[in-house]
Amino acid sequence: MHRHPVASSSLRSIGYDAVHRTLEVEFVTGRVYRYLDVPELAYQQLMAAPSLGRHFNARVRDVYEAVEQVPAPAPRRRLGGGPAGRRT
Repeated sequence: MHRHPVASSSLRSIGYDAVHRTLEVEFVTGRVYRYLDVPELAYQQLMAAPSLGRHFNARVRDVYEAVEQVPAPAPRRRLGGGPAGRRT
């Protein structure tokens, strides 16, 4: 999901998927949460709020189910520079 940077002391970026009714919020700490079954109006109200952090805390945080998005581990690199199992 594409997130847009926001001007907030607690939130770094926000995205919304209207098809799945999912709000994704990245915090300044780097943690990312998806909020489920969020109406598009709730997203629009959040983005229009004079204080995103205050609005989020009052109208989103404890209202919608949240799932933390854990980044996938980076692929492991082979050491040695050659194909695995080959000895030189």
